[in-house]
Amino acid sequence: MLAPLIAATLLAATPTPLEVVKAGNADVQKAANAPGATVEQLATVVEKFVDFEELAKRALGKEWDKRSPAERKDFADTMKGLLRASYAQKALGQANAEVKYGKETVTGDEALVNTTLMVKKDQLPVDYKLYKTSGKGGSWRIFDVVTDEVSLVETYAGQFRKLITDKGFDGLLSTLKTKRAQLEKAAATTKASQVPGQESQTGGSGQKAPAEKK
Repeated sequence: MLAPLIAATLLAATPTPLEVVKAGNADVQKAANAPGATVEQLATVVEKFVDFEELAKRALGKEWDKRSPAERKDFADTMKGLLRASYAQKALGQANAEVKYGKETVTGDEALVNTTLMVKKDQLPVDYKLYKTSGKGGSWRIFDVVTDEVSLVETYAGQFRKLITDKGFDGLLSTLKTKRAQLEKAAATTKASQVPGQESQTGGSGQKAPAEKK
């Protein structure tokens, strides 16, 4: 009887997708509103619940399988750096936004959490897609954000396909590294007071970062 009870306790202790999104929003809100908050500091917080490597892998699609282990690592590291800085910068811009939570839908090892972002008088639907990590005690991680029916993964996927067609994979990687360097340089000195409502200049996805409802 003891083993089943322990298993049931561990299962119950695993945060649900909705709880993951809410907790992530709360952490972002707290970090974004801290005195002297920087993009880099916020990026570290965001990375706890958003899996940027998984997002990058899904955006690259079938091209991922064609790449060598070294190429995959280089691509994943580059996109991870670009995405964490971009996402965190947007989170700073939405530091005082309000979020209304909708329903949670779980299908196997993937889930969807519906929310509505309240920015002044505007209401913007923002949905979070999550997947459950493998292994015992797997946790839910965000891998895509869909803002007003525009998916971050699909947006990047479209950009990747075009760049690969025009410049090849090496050209895509070079372009991403340049964008990452530009964004991280700007983010290094950016504080919350400097970016009220500002959108990132990288990616062009128009995605919004999460913010906790007060």
